[in-house]
Amino acid sequence: MDDDVKVLLIEDDAAAAEMYRLRLAADGYTVVIGRDGEEGLRKASEEAPDFIYLDLRLPGLDGFEVLERLRDDPATTHIPVIILSNYGEPELRERGLKLGALEFLVKADTTPAQLSTKVEQTRDSPAISSGDAPR
Repeated sequence: MDDDVKVLLIEDDAAAAEMYRLRLAADGYTVVIGRDGEEGLRKASEEAPDFIYLDLRLPGLDGFEVLERLRDDPATTHIPVIILSNYGEPELRERGLKLGALEFLVKADTTPAQLSTKVEQTRDSPAISSGDAPR
């Protein structure tokens, strides 16, 4: 990696979070983990990540509420967010995208290596690199 990219992973499943963290770190990314919605929001503000992977089912605030708050906060509204969930129902996918997620991935269909690829693709996207992240 030519410059340091920080990824925030908001995930309450410790084993899944560690699996994703290990792969992203091996690919050169700095990884910060939020174990629930509140911690994820706090870390998004404090750590200023370049990218966020967000689970939907979280203790306390669910992923949709986290996404709404990220999009409402001027400090985090520009950060690309990809939902990474066990649930892939069309209505959940549609809701997440309407709330401003860049993409919606189902964990069972997504390998840890694909997470790194998504970060790289997103970084290279002209809209993202110019600060015009989708809302």
